[in-house]
Amino acid sequence: MKTIEVDDELYRYIASHTRHIGESASDILRRMLKVSEQAITDTPDEKADSKETSLLASARVESRPQDRVRTVRELLLSDEYAEQKRAVNRFMMVLSTLYRLDPQEFRQATTTMQGRTRVYFAGDEQTLLQSGTHTKPKHIPGTPYWVITNTNTGRKCSMIEHIMQSMKFPQELADKVCGTI
Repeated sequence: MKTIEVDDELYRYIASHTRHIGESASDILRRMLKVSEQAITDTPDEKADSKETSLLASARVESRPQDRVRTVRELLLSDEYAEQKRAVNRFMMVLSTLYRLDPQEFRQATTTMQGRTRVYFAGDEQTLLQSGTHTKPKHIPGTPYWVITNTNTGRKCSMIEHIMQSMKFPQELADKVCGTI
């Protein structure tokens, strides 16, 4: 895999064309350029297409630390995220993305997280309902987890910050995410 550098303006443009959480830069570029993976592998003149293929392949998001950061930044820049009117919806999108990036680290970060009287994360709705009244548990899309949502925005940000610190994201990015919730 090759890596390319793009200026911030171009990066924001590519990220703004994200259709769903976790869509890779390669997928976005393939869609925008109307190039399928099959078309690349079936092209008879490999030398002519090698530069194009390298550019597309280099944009793919992997699980390296800088790519995890990029994925979270892409989420923050996505239209879907920007269109969310409620903090709880943005909160759920961030949780879903963090889980998808590393399910094991997410599990470790959430296992120890709880308040004085409440459990914040659980594998089922019933556990959260038993930990307090009016917890409003919601299933985190794409995960086996449920989270309480009847907390103020500050508490939601504290939860996100704790998870991101546990997953070793830069503090600056955690602050940026919390600033958008």
